[in-house]
Amino acid sequence: MTRLLLLLSVLVASGCAPAVREFPLRDPMTVDTDLRPVTVACRKVATPKDPKHISCAPEVYVSPLNWDGADNIFFRPLSEALGVEHHGEAPNANSLDEVPDSSWFQNRIGVHPVAPERLARGACSPALILDPNGSADGTWLIDRGKTDGSSPGFRVTIPGKGKFLFKGEDPDEPERPTAASVVGAAVYDAVGFNTSCEQIVYFRPSLLKLAPGLKRKGNFGAIEPFDQKGVDKILADCPHRGELVRMQASAWLSGYLVGPFRYVGTRDDDPNDIIAHDDRRELRGGRLVAAWLDHFDAREQNTMDSWVTASPDGKDRPDASPGHIVHYYLDTSDCLGSWWPWEQISRRLGYSYIGDWGDMGRDLVTLGIPVRPWDRVRKKRGLEIFGYFNVEDFEADQWKNEYANAAFSRMTERDGAWMARILAHFTPDLVATLAQMGQFSDPRKTAYLTSVLQGRLDKILRRYLAHLSPLTDVHVGSDARLCATDLARWRGIAERDRFQYAAHSGNGVPLPITANDDGSLCLQLPPSSADGNAADSAAPRTLSVRIEDGFAPGPLVVHLYDLGASRGYQLVGLERPE
Repeated sequence: MTRLLLLLSVLVASGCAPAVREFPLRDPMTVDTDLRPVTVACRKVATPKDPKHISCAPEVYVSPLNWDGADNIFFRPLSEALGVEHHGEAPNANSLDEVPDSSWFQNRIGVHPVAPERLARGACSPALILDPNGSADGTWLIDRGKTDGSSPGFRVTIPGKGKFLFKGEDPDEPERPTAASVVGAAVYDAVGFNTSCEQIVYFRPSLLKLAPGLKRKGNFGAIEPFDQKGVDKILADCPHRGELVRMQASAWLSGYLVGPFRYVGTRDDDPNDIIAHDDRRELRGGRLVAAWLDHFDAREQNTMDSWVTASPDGKDRPDASPGHIVHYYLDTSDCLGSWWPWEQISRRLGYSYIGDWGDMGRDLVTLGIPVRPWDRVRKKRGLEIFGYFNVEDFEADQWKNEYANAAFSRMTERDGAWMARILAHFTPDLVATLAQMGQFSDPRKTAYLTSVLQGRLDKILRRYLAHLSPLTDVHVGSDARLCATDLARWRGIAERDRFQYAAHSGNGVPLPITANDDGSLCLQLPPSSADGNAADSAAPRTLSVRIEDGFAPGPLVVHLYDLGASRGYQLVGLERPE
């Protein structure tokens, strides 16, 4: 009986112990295969110019606003509640706990420093920067009315620059929507997402020339003529500096547009699209970017897929195969404190879904007695254009968008920690640059936006760099030194005496470690073994190192292979256990 009990205790202990993950001897995946050209079946797709046109690109997906709202508010939550659905960790994270470059995401500020002037340019190449002073009157042709979206606007073709969608503003929110569009796009671009070139333009109305016979339509409105009277109304409602009109200019996306991407599932007609969108780490982690900027309107209608053909005749046939899809985030004009005409909804934006079954259930049980964030939020006097955008009521892990977004809802602690490690690279100087990009006429608005962006970012970092290890930029240097950067210490989210470093090899042997106030640290690895003693991938050549910073409860576990004295150590994997 004693032996049986001892055996059972050993089995239980081994079953509860964390499994040691094995990493093969190979370089981490840094570029996804979804950037490779693929071929799509051709089919007849009539166009106004060619009724017999043949398209060899994915089909254009149309996303009705009403249906997307109803699906995410009612039908999807109901189907998931009735079914058994499991979503674990994101499958597209590589062996270093990062996301490879792909058609969805390109590592930028998290890997390479971004200068303030580069941040301010956003996704705009120098060739797309508009210069109204260098253009002659009547050369900016309005050739299309705006056919969707709530903001007024029109399309303009500018010689030597291309096509731009010009958007106006609500007179009740002067300067905020255009500032939000430019700031939001710059953030998404710097983080690594694909987005459009956005810029604020002050121009004289005489530059514009209206093409005859145009139409326009809003989100819910009927199609109506778009004439000079309509243009004048849009311009009159925009902010002015003397005779100059302020508008937002969005460069037309390149490629063949095939409609928005969904936050769930995959595109059936894209052979590259094999990971469910709600399981992609970049889309899940995008929740923290949206929370930082209060981009509550992060829904599929504000995205776009573009087919980039690799066909030799692609110049004349943009929908030819082979090619690949590039996925874009669009329209961040709701950021930085947008509000709705319905006050009670506006106060809840960022704190509760439009149709929030959980909040409604809690209100029913508690009779609505507890004070919620939307009960106490207030607009700042003189800064009403920012609505309820503030720091004091913001909680990073409680933020909600307009209505449930499947990818955001599936964000795990690891997804959030990954995005926080990227956002940590937005230094105070870069945050100040973002606020200045709004080009506000009142410097108090620039100062307020700077303080709110910095305060909300600090809250995100304190929340998501404090659970899993905040160590990053891990690399093997000279003389068998393993080095990294502690982002929590670098960003000063805790007192310095909270950081007490220790490192051990897999068999528990302490390793000497040195750390600096700037967050950099290095430790000495054991001397490399002799060359040729065993195959490179043999188990005896593996080494794991556990590093703790005394602040985050979770350690960083580094996996390496000792390839011998002449080649040294090779980093093959990182783990951040809880």
